[in-house]
Amino acid sequence: MSTTTPHAPPADRLGARDLLVLLTLCGATFMTGLDYSIVTVALPSIGRDLGFSSPGALQWVATACVLPTAALLPLCGRLSDLVGRRRLFTGGVAAFTVASLAAALAVSPAALVAARVAQGAAAAAIGATAIALLTAVFPEGPRRTRALGVNGAVLSLGFVTGTIGGGVVTTGLDWRWTMLLLVLIGAAALAGAALLPRDGDRTATRLDVPGAVLASGGLFALVYAVSTGAHAGWAAVAAVALGAFLLVEARHPAPLIPLALLARPTVKWSLLLGLVTFGMCGGATLLLSLYLQEVLGWSPLRTGFGLLAEGVAALAAGGVAGRLVTARGAAFALVVGLLTQAAGTAAMALLPAHGNLPLLLGTSAALGFGHVLAVVAFTTALTSGLRDDERGVAGSLAQTPQFVGSVGVAALAAFAGARGGLAGLHAAFLAAGLVTLAGVPVAAFLLPRAAGRR
Repeated sequence: MSTTTPHAPPADRLGARDLLVLLTLCGATFMTGLDYSIVTVALPSIGRDLGFSSPGALQWVATACVLPTAALLPLCGRLSDLVGRRRLFTGGVAAFTVASLAAALAVSPAALVAARVAQGAAAAAIGATAIALLTAVFPEGPRRTRALGVNGAVLSLGFVTGTIGGGVVTTGLDWRWTMLLLVLIGAAALAGAALLPRDGDRTATRLDVPGAVLASGGLFALVYAVSTGAHAGWAAVAAVALGAFLLVEARHPAPLIPLALLARPTVKWSLLLGLVTFGMCGGATLLLSLYLQEVLGWSPLRTGFGLLAEGVAALAAGGVAGRLVTARGAAFALVVGLLTQAAGTAAMALLPAHGNLPLLLGTSAALGFGHVLAVVAFTTALTSGLRDDERGVAGSLAQTPQFVGSVGVAALAAFAGARGGLAGLHAAFLAAGLVTLAGVPVAAFLLPRAAGRR
């Protein structure tokens, strides 16, 4: 006789409360992702309104948010394990919402940049805790992979939505409404935070202050050097600080990032593949934007709509990714994702000077679809088999490739610029495809072997 309950929901079915929790967590990460792209589009309007002295000074509106996010992710990941993930997540959302309101009300460049720094610090708290909370709410298995699929799609969709939304809002209203939109999303996420599981008892543990200083300083220097094109001395500072961080972590009794976790095969290979997919996707999207505006002469608003296929495909991939990971495993999904992303990116080298809409839509859709498959798969592999006290650190590690991947973005932009014109863009697209393709053997052979000895 069968013992199956007739009305038992499928293993991957998300209930109403699950969906609300997922909406809250995804909404918060979407808000932070939307922030960067929507502000980038609004920069010219901001510069005219507030009287920034130069394009270099105006660029700090974007950079001032990215730097603290990248620098504080490791610290926030560890703090979430010490003070409570729900507490830090709620505080991060509240701080981001208040800082967004301050940005909307800014009357001078200094006031806006200060508000952007606060937004960046709050985004680090959100990024480090959102994945940790998601893996705590959704147990390892089909429900978690499905939740990660939704999260991956929403995260990737934020860039394209921000590009379009920034153009629409700044054209029809005013740049301040871009910040007020973030306030509304933040208020909704703050209300939803009441549904998150309460933090359990925390074990009093000494915070690794030297590790926090070195990790934050090293990541700050690295992202500053990449995002601003600063002197090579900043890259040297990053290398020295991050090298010293590894030495300190090996000796500290309660390290910020336990090296045993960082050296775990599933973690290190997943991180490497995360850097590949984020760096090459971000770089290809930037190059595609340059192609549409500088080669085809499209307006920023039309360019945003031109990237819509990438966003729609990313959303579709979010629905497929969880099922593919559940059915065939994270390594297989990574292989499929990286191959699809590589093919779409390399095929962009065929985009002509006069434009080809079907080729543009097909290649950008392949890029977005493959990227989200890869993001969901590497996040699933990285966060599998963790103890509860490792979730916060692992959550911050899973977010790090988004920012460190900017090294790849800068490299592709420099590669294209060195050759110039459409030929430079074609060469950079092909290079991005080949780098992405190089990650396939790692996903196909090293990651499955690592999962077997997790």
